[in-house]
This record gives sequence, C-alpha cells and structure tokens, in this order.
Amino acid sequence: MAAQEEPDIVREARRKNYLFVKSMLPEFMEVSLTFSLFILDAPKFDLDAYIANYKGRTRIDRLFLIGTSSSFLSAEALKAALAEAKKGKDVTLYEKIVDALHDIIPNDPDSIPDVAWVDRMNKQIKAETTRLEQELKGYKNNLIKESIRMGYDDLGKHYHDIGDLPNATKAYSKMREYCTLSSHIATMSFHIINVSVDGGAWLPVQSSVMKIRSLGPKPGDPEHGSAKLSSAMGLAQLASRNYKEAAISFLACDPRMVQARLDNPDDEEAYNEILTPNDIAVYGGLCALASMNRSELQTKVLENTQFRNYLELEPHIRRAISFFVSSKYSSCLSILESYEPDYFLDLHLQRHVAELYSRIRTKSIVQYFIPFSCVSLKALASAFHTDEVNIQHELVDMIKKGSLDACIDLEHRVLLANHVDQRLRVHEEALKSAEEYVRTANTKMLRLQAIDAGLEVKGQKPPKSQFVNFASNVGSSISGIAGDIFMGMDKKGKGSLRSGGNYS
Repeated sequence: MAAQEEPDIVREARRKNYLFVKSMLPEFMEVSLTFSLFILDAPKFDLDAYIANYKGRTRIDRLFLIGTSSSFLSAEALKAALAEAKKGKDVTLYEKIVDALHDIIPNDPDSIPDVAWVDRMNKQIKAETTRLEQELKGYKNNLIKESIRMGYDDLGKHYHDIGDLPNATKAYSKMREYCTLSSHIATMSFHIINVSVDGGAWLPVQSSVMKIRSLGPKPGDPEHGSAKLSSAMGLAQLASRNYKEAAISFLACDPRMVQARLDNPDDEEAYNEILTPNDIAVYGGLCALASMNRSELQTKVLENTQFRNYLELEPHIRRAISFFVSSKYSSCLSILESYEPDYFLDLHLQRHVAELYSRIRTKSIVQYFIPFSCVSLKALASAFHTDEVNIQHELVDMIKKGSLDACIDLEHRVLLANHVDQRLRVHEEALKSAEEYVRTANTKMLRLQAIDAGLEVKGQKPPKSQFVNFASNVGSSISGIAGDIFMGMDKKGKGSLRSGGNYS
C-alpha cells in the first residue's frame, strides 16, 4: 500500500522540531537526521508501567519509537526493546535496535551485536521454516482440510514471529479455501488484521473487518470481538486521516474491553497485542475534538454510556472535551498541550498529532469569535496564550483556507466579522425569483404563439382504416385456427361443433 503524502502542517512541524534539536543538542545530530521526529520534553507516563500493558510485536515497536524519538527515554527504551527482541525470533528487528542504540551510546556494551545469538537464531528459523513447510506438504498429500488449515495457521504464526509479514499474510490468506466454519474465517481474518496493523497495510485491515462483520454472530451468542473490530477499523481510518469516521469507530467500541484482563491470554476481549482501552479513549477523544461540533461532542461523546467507560481511564481527555463544550477553549488547549509529548511518542498517533491539534485550535478560535462582531488581536492572543504576531499569522492562514469568515484591520489591530446585509440579501433573492418568473412566462407565451401559428410539430398517427383492416385480419385468423381444431376433433370421433349449436 502506497504511503500517503503528509500535510504541510506535519512537514512544517517536523522541520521546526529538527532545527530546534540541531541547535540545542549537537550530540543528537545523527539521530535527528536518521529519524524524523525527536521530542525534547519529558513525557508524563512511566515507561515501565506504560509498556507493561502491551505484548507481542507492538511492545517492541512502541519501545523502539520511544527510544528513537525521546531525548529523556532514548537509552532506557532502546535497551528495553533490545531485551524484548532477544526473547523473540525477529533478527532484523534486533539488528535495527542495535544500530539505533549504537547511534546514541556508541560505547555501551549492548550497542554491539550479539553475533552468536544472531547465527543461532538464523539456524533455528531456517530449520523451523523447513519443518513447517514439510508438515504442510504432508497434510496436502493426505487431503485433510482441517490439517491443511492448521498447517497454514502454524506457518503464518511462524512468519509473523520472525518478522516476515508479507509471507505471514500469504499463509493466512491461503487458509480461506480450507475453512469449513464461520469461526475459522473469523480467526483467519483476525490474524490478517494483526499482521497488517504491524506492517502498516491498512486496506487489508478494512476488508478483513468487513468480512468478519458480514459473518454475523451466532444466534444466542454475544458478539465477541466487536470492540476489536471497531478499534481496528478506527486505526485504519485514523491512518487514512478520516478523523470523523475514526472517531465514530472508536466511540462504538464495546465497553467489555475495559474489563478485559490484559495478563490473561485466553481473554477474548483483550487486544493489547495492538492497543489498550486507554489508547481507544485517547484516539477517540482527539479525533472527536478535531472533527465534531459542540453539540455532537455533548451527545455522541460525553453522553455516550459505552464510551464513558473508556474516558474514565483517561480523565484529562474527558475534561478537555467538557471544557470545549463549555466554551472554555484556553483550558481545553492547555490540557492538550501538556500531554503533547506523550502523544508524539505514540505508535499510531505520532504522525497525526500536529494536524489534530491544529484542527482543534482552529475550531476553538472560530467558536470563540462567533459571538463577536470584532475582537482585538491583543484579546485573542491573551485568550489563546500567544502573542499578537503569532495569532495574526494563524488568523491569516485560517482566512486563506476559508476556515474563518472574517477580515483583519491591521491599522486598528482588530479582527472583523464579515456581516451579511440581510436586507440586501432579501432584495437579491426577490430579484432572482422575479427574473425566473419572467423567464418562465416568456417561455410559455412563446409556446402558445407557436401553436397558434401552426408551427407545433406533432407525431403522425396511422389512419383509422388501418386499425379496421388489422382487426378483420385478426378475426379471420382466429376463425381459421378454431375451425382446424374442431375438424381435428371430429375426425377422432369425439364430436364436432356444428352451426346452429347442436352436438353430434
């Protein structure tokens, strides 16, 4: 799937971030050139407590992202990612983490690759791959569908563990023709979703979610995994920058995931190999703030009994939404800005933080300005905690993009609303209606004059004699057919119909 082009605001944020890192931290120059974003502020979360909520590949990916994006947690996160990688089988991921750690701490013992472990793991992977392929070949020779399906399932898990995501997707996709139950199709689709999310291929995620939903739950059984489907669809829509659709998907997540035990691998509602209920609260809340108006935020978010369970896990998101609904925009933005470093270190949110925050701030300025006919730039700058120069640049960009219907009086340093003269608009609508009436009347008068002058073009109708001849011909044909039928009956001795109505 082709990578989507980033908006200008995201590229500008990355450029400013890099320039600031370059000027402030020369020792991190090589890292800032290698990786696209580097966060200088300390996050609010504790790394050990945060990462303990995840498992599988996403745990390593999140540690790697934090290690390559945070100046405070880089060494700690990369070492933790290195330890997790050595517990698995993905040699390529291990080598990538080692290279990143070497760029930051060249003299650290952990920054030197463990060649013995790499060689041993490569041999084990090769042997395991050969064994699974031979077993699958034997299952195919025996023509047992269930065994073939399980063979592809084992091979797909193996490829997923070693980081060969394309082959993992192929193996899981080949399971389809050997699935005999709807539960088998659902299991296969969930595998494809997990592999696609890890690989950043979002189109297969959406198609697999739709496939599972088309199966429907069994009669009398609860719809297990509905929160997984909604959250996976939300991630795909978030990656496509469809923030309104993503918010709707996250808001529709079943609250049973909140009660799921993350440490229990048998819990069907746990989905911490991809994301946690806290992530759903953050993703859903930010997407809703960026794409919904105040009435929608009140009814679809704050009064949503299902999503309320998720918001309780992230109370600052609930407070930010409540402040926005209550027109306390500066308080809302202050809360979001305090958690901005945390969101820049999120695996699925990092590429969207700048755009989401920009949309929320734009909406706040527009909503703040609605009750006024004019506002001084000084008052706006004070309300949104910035200076007049920056607020002026923001307003100019908003007016150019059509987000704000206003103009700036630079002489008096005020923002003026573009008021519409209601009397003039009524007059314009009346004149437009009168012109339309005159045009219609002229068209009808022209048609009447054309008819009166005999210029109307009419369709030619056949003469009446043709209909009479056609009717007589049809009658003769019917009489002949009836005579033939009755003569046949008479020859067989079954009687015939004579003129006069008598039977013989």
